[in-house]
Amino acid sequence: MAERKPIESWLTDMDGVLIHEGVPIPGADAFIKKLRESGRPFLVLTNNSIYTARDLHARLQRMGLDVPVENIWTSALATAQFLDDQRPGGTAYVIGEAGMTTALHDIGYVLTDHEPDYVVLGETRTYSFEAMTKAVRLINGGARFICTNPDETGPSAEGPLPATGAVAALITKATGKKPYFAGKPNPLMMRTGLNAIGAHSETSAMIGDRMDTDVLAGLEAGMMTFLVLTGLTTPEDVERYPYRPSKVVDSIADLVDRV
Repeated sequence: MAERKPIESWLTDMDGVLIHEGVPIPGADAFIKKLRESGRPFLVLTNNSIYTARDLHARLQRMGLDVPVENIWTSALATAQFLDDQRPGGTAYVIGEAGMTTALHDIGYVLTDHEPDYVVLGETRTYSFEAMTKAVRLINGGARFICTNPDETGPSAEGPLPATGAVAALITKATGKKPYFAGKPNPLMMRTGLNAIGAHSETSAMIGDRMDTDVLAGLEAGMMTFLVLTGLTTPEDVERYPYRPSKVVDSIADLVDRV
């Protein structure tokens, strides 16, 4: 097998890799600082579509992690990029928060519940039965079903929360229509992210804490993959999957010297 080229650019997941329940993971500040000093292209990715990149920049900065807005890539931005490529200047009915609505406004989309081109389902902490019912009826009426990410649960201090993938399953059951997921593990999110920073998969690495999203997305995009054990995955979990990361490390601190 041909030896991989040196890593020139880095993509890293946010929750479980850089932060955990609002607290920086030891080594995260040193990793980001080293990336910025090196001048290497990098992106911090998240499947969470609630916040805008500007919101996330401010949240991370309060935790001591200085990540520029242009180095943050969310499933909302990946979804908007996909829709802009597919149907420029279209219309959408959105279930989601500012991260999703802002991304669609920025590409010139009109948000409406009157015969929209798409129903776009994103993350929110206030899923309503009324909104889900409207989504079901619009999809049955011909709107195409798009979802930011397939994560079925999300973390919270009290325990797991139902996430976008779980709500998407409800809508699919009611309509018989499966959504197109734009976020991880779809390699589309990785490729659009790489394009945004002018990077190439052959010389890029993906760091994540989940086998089924981060590692799979990086693998399918042709990148080197690092799994950290500070999030949801244990060493025993790794063996259950038919694919493996390029390397398993304890935490982001172990990768500072790789930059």
